[in-house]
Amino acid sequence: MNKTVMAGLLSALFASSACAFEPFVVRDIRVEGIQRTEAGTVFGYLPVKVGETMTDEKAAKAVKALFATGFFKDVRLEIEDNVLVVVIDERPAIASLSFVGMKNLDPEQLKKSMRDVGLAESRIFDRSMLADAERELKRAYLSKGYYAADVKTTVTPLERNRVGISFTVDEGEVAKIKQINIIGAKAFSESDLLDRFSLRTPGWMTWYTKNDQYSKQKLSADLETLRSLYLDSGYLEFDIASQQVSISPDKKDIYITISIKEGDLYTVSGVNLAGNLLVPEAELKKLVTVVSGEPFSRQKLNDSTKAISERLGNDGYAFANVNAAPELDHEKHTAAFTIFVDPGRRVYVRRINIVGNTRTRDEVIRREMRQMEASWYDGTKINRSKTRVDRMGYFEDVNVETPAVPGATDQVDMNVKVKEKPTGSVTLGAGFASSEGLILSGSVQQDNIFGSGKSVAVQVNTSKSNKVYSLSYTNPYYTIDGVSSGFDVYRRKVDTNRLSSLASYAVSSLGGGWRLGVPLSEDDAVSFGLSADSSEIALTPFSPLIYTNYVARNGSKFSSLRMTAGYGQDTIDSRTYPTKGYIQRVGVETTVPGGTLKYARMTYQYQKFTPLTRTFTLMFNAEAGAAAGFGGKEMPFWMNYYAGGIGSVRGYENGTLGPYDPASGDYLGGTRQLIGNAEVLFPMPGMGTDKSVRLSAFLDAGQVWGKSEKISLGDVRFSTGVAFSWSSPVGPLKFSLAHPLKKKTNDKTQLFQFQLGSVF
Repeated sequence: MNKTVMAGLLSALFASSACAFEPFVVRDIRVEGIQRTEAGTVFGYLPVKVGETMTDEKAAKAVKALFATGFFKDVRLEIEDNVLVVVIDERPAIASLSFVGMKNLDPEQLKKSMRDVGLAESRIFDRSMLADAERELKRAYLSKGYYAADVKTTVTPLERNRVGISFTVDEGEVAKIKQINIIGAKAFSESDLLDRFSLRTPGWMTWYTKNDQYSKQKLSADLETLRSLYLDSGYLEFDIASQQVSISPDKKDIYITISIKEGDLYTVSGVNLAGNLLVPEAELKKLVTVVSGEPFSRQKLNDSTKAISERLGNDGYAFANVNAAPELDHEKHTAAFTIFVDPGRRVYVRRINIVGNTRTRDEVIRREMRQMEASWYDGTKINRSKTRVDRMGYFEDVNVETPAVPGATDQVDMNVKVKEKPTGSVTLGAGFASSEGLILSGSVQQDNIFGSGKSVAVQVNTSKSNKVYSLSYTNPYYTIDGVSSGFDVYRRKVDTNRLSSLASYAVSSLGGGWRLGVPLSEDDAVSFGLSADSSEIALTPFSPLIYTNYVARNGSKFSSLRMTAGYGQDTIDSRTYPTKGYIQRVGVETTVPGGTLKYARMTYQYQKFTPLTRTFTLMFNAEAGAAAGFGGKEMPFWMNYYAGGIGSVRGYENGTLGPYDPASGDYLGGTRQLIGNAEVLFPMPGMGTDKSVRLSAFLDAGQVWGKSEKISLGDVRFSTGVAFSWSSPVGPLKFSLAHPLKKKTNDKTQLFQFQLGSVF
């Protein structure tokens, strides 16, 4: 056999004049040494085929191409009786990646990061990639504060030319912020400034928030908070001279030093308006909150320019440019500002585009638009449109953008981007009592059936004491101008015999009704309703005497025709995550001739949300109710008000506030009630602006009085505690831990109360 090795091929790669062999006609091509690579892959890189002439130039090109694939450690060409033999030595493949000693990182997430640097299972192993992989692993630990983390890599050869790669990690301890120093602070104490920082030294909640671990992003945000504080307090020349972050030799403690220059306190000497105002100057000056003689505040100045810009936007000037130019007097430490107004060109909205509504029909969203297509741009109407869409409760998030139309100077498009959320719910209510165990109730509701905006609800309550089967339907746009219409039918049975806290009776009711809602303005509406009801009362030997006497005087079967009327005002900014605005409702219910019952009830509710900071919101709620019989008839006792529980005064068992029967100790409810709630709402620490979770601290108050009792604020019960609400993947969850502040002998309390539901 005549066998020739093509020696000198490497030199042929760099010297075209070199000739390793005499050209020959290739009779056949054979590949040797492959284990995983297909022979066709090798043939594909060869610049010669059987029957063609092989030259040293083609050989050099083939070797270079095969090396470039990265699949092979060595490539050699040989000749056997005019047969071209390609001898290759494959690189090993990565069979597995493993991490030993890792506790604080997700291995699966790390494997994705390793893939970005070329290291992944089933890929070709290149030892040069190990250094990049180790750096990526250490970077991940540094981002979590593990500055002392050490990584060692082991490569283990396996059968079939494979390798296993193992990263052994010594995580060490996470570095904590030992000290934060602010040098140069005189106007504010260092402790006051540090209280405004998110970064801090270890404390009782930092195990959860991780704010005692250094983060460059958090430090930048804290420095901006520091800058805003000084500029809002009149220190116009404030400057952060330097910032230094150092770590102890054992890499466990971090020290942060911030050097600042406060400068002098500046007061405002005057504010003037200049430019093309378009709007009367007196009207624009009312929007300026910067006042002469007061310390300068950047926030007030920004709010003023923003308000002027929005006012011009209401007249169609969407791109108004409003800037404030300062004139500083360094000797007197005063600043005069001239606010220059350039309204630009008036623009109109060309098209309204709605995206993100995978289920809700376009028309359901468009009917909430107050900004119209082909109309002049109006900032107030655009904001109102966003608020109305948000109030629908169908969307997790609503964003509105108004980009300029390319090639046009007087047109914008209005892009409404929504993120759908489940609008159907299967709600479960649960509670515990020592004598009853678990009490369950449920309902099925779809607030946006088939994406039409119409609401259908079916309630099925099968608790021991309360069985309800009801169907409700609401069309919020029965007419094109927003008149709503709906109906309700129900069968209800209340049996308090199974409850140890409430007086014993059972009432079975069958009824239905129709209702109508008429909008008066953007925020105001009135409602009307008419319904019929048939009820039957059943008492037991354990029923209180007051119930027995009522049935003896009036019988056990009753019918009624009821008329309702109400007025509502709603200005809240969001149905799912309210931060500002209020809700006010007044309702009247009265029977009309045609039934055996004669009574009237009136209710009032006022709920207000006030932003305290960017993340904290104060909620105040007040409710009052009164009921009485008329025409010589008594108030039906099963229509009484009840208070206590997660929906009114937390910390007390459901329905256990107010009158009770001294003989049995059972609670009777009453004809008048007062409820008050004050609650500070805030996000879960460490979760940023996530709207799915909200914590609160609350103070509840309330009481119910009977017909013969005098209303006395001294009877009001109070409770305080914390609450947690979460729009979880399985549905809305609400928990509360409450402590009664004014507990009396006959009061029944509950420390823990909750409500849960599932959504679809």
